[in-house]
This record gives sequence, C-alpha cells and structure tokens, in this order.
Amino acid sequence: MNDNTKKNANHIAWDEYFMGVALLSAKRSKDPNTQVGACIVNPKKRIVGIGYNGFPYGCDDDVFPWANKEPGFLDNKYPYVVHAEPNAILNANGSVEDCTLYVSLFPCNECAKLIIQAGIKHIVYMDDKYSGTESDIASKKMLDAAKIDYRKMSPISIEIKDK
Repeated sequence: MNDNTKKNANHIAWDEYFMGVALLSAKRSKDPNTQVGACIVNPKKRIVGIGYNGFPYGCDDDVFPWANKEPGFLDNKYPYVVHAEPNAILNANGSVEDCTLYVSLFPCNECAKLIIQAGIKHIVYMDDKYSGTESDIASKKMLDAAKIDYRKMSPISIEIKDK
C-alpha cells in the first residue's frame, strides 16, 4: 500500500525555485551571447515580476544589432538592450519594495541604481562574470551604501533543457 501521508522529500528549495524561474525567463532572450533572466519575489514568497534582456517594445530585433564587439557604438547592442532587472521591475504587478531579486548575472551599475530606487532589498545571483570590472565595482559600492545585501547562489540541481 502506498503511504501518501508523508510529504515529498525531493522538492526543491525556494532559492532553487525562484532562480529556476529566472533561468527559464532568460531562455526568452534572443541575445546570442548573454541570456539573462530575473525574478522578483516579495516577502511572502510570491513572484511579483519577471524579465529578461532584450530590445524595448516596438524595436524589431531583426533590425537592431546584436553585435557586442563592433567598433561603432551604434552598431552594438549596448545602447538598445534593456536588461533583465529593469524589465522585471517594469513588468511587476505590484510593489517591489522590500523584495528579493533573483538574477542569473550580477547586476551592472545601471541596473543597481534602478534596483536601489525601486526599493529591492536582497539580490541572489548565479554568475558574476564581470567581477572586478569598473561597472561591477560601482554596482557593489552603491549596493553596499544602500544596505542591499547580495549573495551568490551555488549552481542549482534542476535543469532546464534547450529544444
């Protein structure tokens, strides 16, 4: 006889769940080099916003450049792409104050400013590939000054497969 009186011991932890949502969201990004996803969670463990990096609404992603190493500023993606963090903030269906941001890549300095202004209090990230760059140093300096805690999460045990 099957004993259905005990809970499933193999469930994933909250961090894994919310980072999994961020990683799944990153799969929507059409950026050929870096797909980033973000998930904002309120103190009651409810998702209030998700986002990924891509072009603004109405900007055709077949017309704007995806390049990241062209010599001309206007020929690169950087002046056009909206990062996952501001997209998650803008897509939020409620206040993001006192929330936790789960993001696949540590926020740049521009995103850090928006995170601070939005009232997000915690950041959980997977990758810090730009660690030590000027943008990273500025980001951490601002987050520290604003008393926003951030921590790197260990790789998660769930897998989201490509097609």
